[in-house]
Amino acid sequence: MPVSLICLDADDTLWHNMRFFEETERALTAMLAPFAEEPAARAALQACEIRNLPHYGYGAKSFTLSMIETALELGGDALPARVVSEILAAGRRLLAHPVELLGGIEATLDALAARARLVLVTKGDLFHQEAKLAASGLGERFSGVEIVSDKTAATFTRLFERYGVRPDEAVMAGDSMRSDVLPALAAGAYAAFIPQPLAWSHERGERPSDHPRFRELGSLGELPGWIDTLP
Repeated sequence: MPVSLICLDADDTLWHNMRFFEETERALTAMLAPFAEEPAARAALQACEIRNLPHYGYGAKSFTLSMIETALELGGDALPARVVSEILAAGRRLLAHPVELLGGIEATLDALAARARLVLVTKGDLFHQEAKLAASGLGERFSGVEIVSDKTAATFTRLFERYGVRPDEAVMAGDSMRSDVLPALAAGAYAAFIPQPLAWSHERGERPSDHPRFRELGSLGELPGWIDTLP
């Protein structure tokens, strides 16, 4: 049965994202240099982020709260108040970073739209993700936009039902094995993994190399060609 719905991740699939988080994390470790070496500060931040996911979810605002909490954990009573102010300023810069599309995205989306309906499926802060989509200029290319708290097999099952397609009529493509590939496959869809070098370790997962509906691609530009080979 031909593909009738193409679901796409946003951050680091359509536009750059993690490099801005990496810049902010480097700034944090510099602020915390009097209290911890860089590897220890990064490890503390990552542990804090994971711990806070059930409370704050994903996105720049959650990241900023975790940076503050990490600074307080490492600096204790010796942490200057100015450091908290600097972290808040770094968080605001992260929220305001420009939306820079990955190469060839507009042409790729046009090619995909010629094959099936496009739906953006992303997680994170609703306001920030909506703002980035508006700034990207890509919104009109999508038949639907789904901003979710997390991506699970149940998330994709509900999405396919909402758009009136069978799972084997749908493809999900993104840079996260944990959030884009594995749950889409579990829901019965096809899934394309497009790795990027700065992937958050939390988003990694075991590669389903022997799964008949999985494919790793070098870029999103390869997705139309793969879709054309599907039964």
